[in-house]
Amino acid sequence: MEILVINGPNLNLLGKRKPEIYGSATLADLETYLVEIGASLDISVTCYQSNHEGKIIDRLSEAFVGGTNGIVINPAAFTHTSYAIRDCIEAIEIPTIEVHISNIHSREAFRHKSLIAPVCIGQIAGLGFDGYEMAIRTLSKRLK
Repeated sequence: MEILVINGPNLNLLGKRKPEIYGSATLADLETYLVEIGASLDISVTCYQSNHEGKIIDRLSEAFVGGTNGIVINPAAFTHTSYAIRDCIEAIEIPTIEVHISNIHSREAFRHKSLIAPVCIGQIAGLGFDGYEMAIRTLSKRLK
């Protein structure tokens, strides 16, 4: 089984950007953590990060062609703006869970609406890196 984890814009700045919101761990720390969780579940976890909407769409399309079984996505700011990412997730029909490190519903009003959540099997927000683990474990259960 293969799960793709996609992180959107500015998540490459984890550990440096607003540590009071996102914590002090880096993107590399997160990716190592997720690969280890996957290995413990006998799942291949591949991580990808881009600050570019089109590259995220390309990677989602590659997942469809490549036979990826599940996707965990933190679209970051694209959560609230990208109809293109939303349409791609809907088109590829790979079970997807949207994850956010912070609780987007307790932050600025513009963050409260997700364009992505309606085409996902679920959304996890505000649980830090644990949200990603929960998403991987949930996909593992649903896909086996």
